[in-house]
Amino acid sequence: LRIRPITNEDTNLPTRFQRQVITTSPHTSNQVIVHQNDKKSQTFTFDHVFGPETMQQEVFDNAILNLIDQFLEGRYNVTILAYGQTSSGKTHTMGTNDNSSISSESKGIIPRAMETLFSLMNFSQYKMRQFTIKVSFVEIYNEELIDLLGEQNVDGERPQVMIREDSKGNILWSGLQEIKVNNVEEVMTTLARGSLNRQVGSTDMNSQSSRSHAIFSVVMSQQQKSLSSPMSPTNSNSGTPRMNGSRPPSRTQQRMSKRLDDVENMTITSKFNFVDLAGSERLKRTSAVGDRAKEGISINSGLLALGNVISALGDPNKAKHTTHVPYRDSKLTRLLQDSLGGNARTLMIACVSPTEYNLNETINTLKYANRARNIKNSATINQEETGWNDLEHLQSLVMKLRSEIKSLKSNS
Repeated sequence: LRIRPITNEDTNLPTRFQRQVITTSPHTSNQVIVHQNDKKSQTFTFDHVFGPETMQQEVFDNAILNLIDQFLEGRYNVTILAYGQTSSGKTHTMGTNDNSSISSESKGIIPRAMETLFSLMNFSQYKMRQFTIKVSFVEIYNEELIDLLGEQNVDGERPQVMIREDSKGNILWSGLQEIKVNNVEEVMTTLARGSLNRQVGSTDMNSQSSRSHAIFSVVMSQQQKSLSSPMSPTNSNSGTPRMNGSRPPSRTQQRMSKRLDDVENMTITSKFNFVDLAGSERLKRTSAVGDRAKEGISINSGLLALGNVISALGDPNKAKHTTHVPYRDSKLTRLLQDSLGGNARTLMIACVSPTEYNLNETINTLKYANRARNIKNSATINQEETGWNDLEHLQSLVMKLRSEIKSLKSNS
């Protein structure tokens, strides 16, 4: 949970609505107390609570850094969701709109994660790893999945992406453009380009309100280099100083690295999803009409479907009797199917406002995130033999095995 500080907009509210209604518990650091009135209050417990004074670096170090290690290991897919009402600090926390003009102290999770990832890849521990990193950026706008990095057609429309499912039940995004990146600067340039294409609009709660859910994805593949292959640019400078927040490879990473070194032609692929959800406030709070109202209805439909999935997976009472999880009720839940009760380490950062003016929205967010804590994911190592989907590789392998069988028969 992250509680944003009081803003200039809050001080413009009537005095009675400026009262802070949410405080951290004096006895338990991971609890918050919501003071609804002088007599009634509610207590909520989370894995970690970041108060209004918390800096971006502290959020990253306490909540995200360990997930970067696991992503680099290839042991898990990772998903981070930012949830909350408009102007609660979701995009600021995630860093979806960050660019070169943002100060280092204000950088969000995405740029810090990328700095740490590329820094760790430069350690000598991984000098025999061949890394390939690709990024993609999509938005869900009015239940349409749109590629924010795709080129516009003559009508000014961007390519739509289709959702597919392979034979193993993995979710695939058909028609999505993935861009190969070699350093942090290329990642941030791509992120900034996609953010400019995202749907925004003015509402009573924010003059630049995000009108869509956005998912920025980083896919990393790694495999052992042959001894004769040249060093890749990514790993050529093993002496590069550590970037902010990075650290040497853990013992678990070293064990994973040794395991990969011992396996010939093995590729480990892992995916990191950064999900910036649109505002969760009720439609009447935005005073939206026309297209803004239609967008709000679509946003809330997706968040309702996400809430239903969370309830089906996370409510202990429902879990005993529920056999169907409604992933197909929205594009959002379909895309995140692997991350919700599936093969991923998933973190939800619930962002809330501290003022009485937003009391109802704050309580709804706290209840929503509280249910999500009960979901148990089942993550597995993402590895497969190199070339398993390559027809030429498989044909040459068959010929090689036939030759070996013939040789063994002749020798016997």
